[in-house]
Amino acid sequence: MKILLLIIFSTALMAQDKKNIRYEYKKYEKFDFEEIGVQGEAGSPGDISISPRLRNEFRNKLPERVNFNKEMKKAIDGIR
Repeated sequence: MKILLLIIFSTALMAQDKKNIRYEYKKYEKFDFEEIGVQGEAGSPGDISISPRLRNEFRNKLPERVNFNKEMKKAIDGIR
């Protein structure tokens, strides 16, 4: 019986009139950065700075070509 009353009461609350809420947002907002003043001190970060990491140097796995004369001659022959 208690469960039945609870269900009826909860459905009655949900069935109440819901208001239509309408939101209106600003179409345009202007910021004047010249008026904004920042006060403070500029200093070095000290001990908080990040230490540089070691850079790995990778070897190129492709063989190095001295010149591309053969390919250039083929390209020129294709143009003629």
